[in-house]
Amino acid sequence: MSDGDVGERYARAIFQLAVEAGQVAELSAQIRSFADTYMASRELQAVLDNPMVEADKRDAMLRDVAGRAGLSGVGLNAVRLLAQRKRLGSLPEIARRLATLADEQARVVRATVTSAGPLPESFYERLVQELESATQRKVTIDRQEDPSLIGGVITRIGDNTIDGSVKGRLAEIGRQLSNL
Repeated sequence: MSDGDVGERYARAIFQLAVEAGQVAELSAQIRSFADTYMASRELQAVLDNPMVEADKRDAMLRDVAGRAGLSGVGLNAVRLLAQRKRLGSLPEIARRLATLADEQARVVRATVTSAGPLPESFYERLVQELESATQRKVTIDRQEDPSLIGGVITRIGDNTIDGSVKGRLAEIGRQLSNL
């Protein structure tokens, strides 16, 4: 079974538990925090994934790290189960999918806006209003910068991309000229 399949199954199960507990957003954030901590530390991975380390010592370390990452209750139990089943490597995919499920339930759409440099806050405010009007959902923007764009912005919402960058326009002009 691929990490994507594993991630999907566990994320849906954790999501259902979060819905029942009324803690969807909190649990999603907790799982993301622990996944980031786990993936950032090779030493932690080496201990938690090592069958030579006694199970109770691995569990004690997991509880300690989970507590520092703000994980408790349902989240802690979910991560302990993943550790017991040797599925901690799937945590990033589980966290990503869980965040998507939480966004869907809250009717939130995430947009990624990539610009050549920093943009004024008023631009982002106006963009959020326009996107919320177009999608009929709450929009959250993740900001990125890419100097190679020269100017303008690229906005991605799900599978839709709006390329308003100078780099994109120049590429389009190049394609049109090559077709002449």
